[in-house]
Amino acid sequence: MSFNIALSGIQAVNEQLNSISNNIANASTYGYKAQRANFASMYAGSQPTGVQVGSTTQNIGLTGGLLSTGRSLDASINGRGFFVSKTTSGETVYSRVGIFTKDGSDFLVDSAGRRVQGNQLTPGVASEGVPGDIKVPTQTLEAKATKAIDFAANLSADWKKPTVAFDASDPTVAPDPASYNMTKVTLAFDSLGKSHTVSQYFVRDDDAANSVTVHTLIDGKVPTAGDSVKLTFDANGKMTNDPTTLKLGFNPAPASPLDITLDYVGTTFQAGEATTSVNIADGYTTGQYVGVELASDGKVIAKYSNGEQQAVGQIKLATFSNEDALIPVNDTSWTANGADVGTVSLDNPGASAAGALSTATLEGSNVDITSELVGLMGSQRNYQANSKVITTENQMLQSLMQAM
Repeated sequence: MSFNIALSGIQAVNEQLNSISNNIANASTYGYKAQRANFASMYAGSQPTGVQVGSTTQNIGLTGGLLSTGRSLDASINGRGFFVSKTTSGETVYSRVGIFTKDGSDFLVDSAGRRVQGNQLTPGVASEGVPGDIKVPTQTLEAKATKAIDFAANLSADWKKPTVAFDASDPTVAPDPASYNMTKVTLAFDSLGKSHTVSQYFVRDDDAANSVTVHTLIDGKVPTAGDSVKLTFDANGKMTNDPTTLKLGFNPAPASPLDITLDYVGTTFQAGEATTSVNIADGYTTGQYVGVELASDGKVIAKYSNGEQQAVGQIKLATFSNEDALIPVNDTSWTANGADVGTVSLDNPGASAAGALSTATLEGSNVDITSELVGLMGSQRNYQANSKVITTENQMLQSLMQAM
C-alpha cells in the first residue's frame, strides 16, 4: 500500500510541475493567467490511498501589468471582461489579449486570425448597430455637401465705422480693405466634393451703435440668398439676434445647390482685439481609406485621406458571473462550453461590469516568477520525499525476503 501512496504522491507532484512549468514558460505571454494545481487526498473507505491533483484553478481576477506598445490597434482591459472572437468553425472564444488587425477581407481579427465580435455601426446613423463580425469599409468615402457653418468670435468694440462703403457688385474685383473691419474665410464643399470659399466681411455700422453687418461672398460672388446679416449686441456686448443664423444659398453647377446655415451663436462685442474662437464647417471632399484605429470607448475608427474619421464598429466585452469556470484553450484564450460560467453579459467597455479600455497598451502575464520558483523548490522536496518512501519500502521488503 505504501508503494502506491508514494507513487500517487510522485504522480501528483508531476502534475503540479506541469502547472508551474507552464506558468514560468508563459511569464512573458500577453494576457496569460497563472494556474495552480490543488492537491486532494484519496481514500478507499476509511483507508488512505494517497494524493491526487483534485483541481486546477486560474488566477483570472488578478490583472497583469500594462505594457505600452504605441500601436493604435492594441488594447488592454482595465478591470473585468474579455474580448470576444469567433473561429472559422463558429466557436466563440474569449481573451484578454487585445492585439487586433484588419485581414484581407477587411474584417477586424485578433492575433490568432479570429473575427472580433461587436456591433457593426453605420456612420451618421444613431443606433446600436448589428451584432456580429466587424467589417472595416475601405472603399472611397463619398463627398458630403456642407450644410452648416459654426462661427463665433469677439468683434472688437474698438472698431470704427469704415470710411468707404462696402461694395461687392463686381465679382472680378475684391472688396476694398478700407470698407470693412475684418474678414474671415471658411472652406465649404459641394455634393461633388469641390471646395468653395465662404468669405465674411465684418463692417461696424456706426461708432455709437453696438451692431456689425456681415457681408458674405461665396467664391467671390454674392450668394443667391443670405448675402448679409446685421449682428446686434446689448450694452454688455452680448448678441441679441434671434435667430442667430444666416441662410446662405449658392448654385455650384453641375453639383447640387448649396444651402448653408451660418450660425453666430456665442459671438460677442467687447473692447480689445477681435478674436475668432469657432470657425467650423461640416461636409468634406472625397477621401481614400488610409487606416483604422481603436478608440478608448471600444469604437473602431476608419480614417480617410480627407481627414475624416468615422466610427464603423463597436467592440463588446464579455463578463461572467463565474469567470473561474472558463476553460483555457490555445492562443491565450478561454471557452465557456459549460453552464458553470453563470450569467454572460456583453457590454461596451466601461459600461456595467466591463472594464474600460486602454489603447496602445497590452496586459502582461500575472505570473509571479519568485512564487513559481519557490513552488518549484517545494515540489522538488516533495518528489524527493516520496521517492525516499519507495526506496525505504523496497529496502524493508528486501530485508524481509532475506530473513525468510
